[in-house]
Amino acid sequence: MGLEFNNATCSGCRACELVCSLQNLKVVNPSKALLTVSGKFPVPGKYFVDICDQCGECAKACPLDAIQLKANTYRIDRNLCDGCLECVDACPVHLVKVGDDGLPYKCINCKQCAEVCPRDALTFN
Repeated sequence: MGLEFNNATCSGCRACELVCSLQNLKVVNPSKALLTVSGKFPVPGKYFVDICDQCGECAKACPLDAIQLKANTYRIDRNLCDGCLECVDACPVHLVKVGDDGLPYKCINCKQCAEVCPRDALTFN
C-alpha cells in the first residue's frame, strides 16, 4: 500500500519533482524533491523514478526513535530529531534528504506527485 511507479508510461516530464518540492518545501526546486526522475540512456524514452517505498531503514537507523510509522508512512518527528543524519546514510534509495535547517526530511506520502502525473506513471494504492 503506497506510492508505485510504472516506467512503461513515464515520459520524463519531471512534473512530480516540481510538485513535490512545492508541496513539501514550498520552493520551486525539483532537486530538493523526495523522488528522483532519471533517464535510462542510451535507450531513448525510458525513464525511472526512485521513490520512497517506506521500507523503514531510516527508522531502524535513528538512535532517538524520531522516525515512527504512522498510517503506513514513516514520519520524522522534528522535535525529537537531533540532526545526527544516520537516517540519511541508511536510506537505500538516497531519498532522505537534509533541509536548509540541517534536519532530515523524507516522503510523507502526500500523494501530490501521483495526482499531477499526466501519464499515471505514479499511482497511489
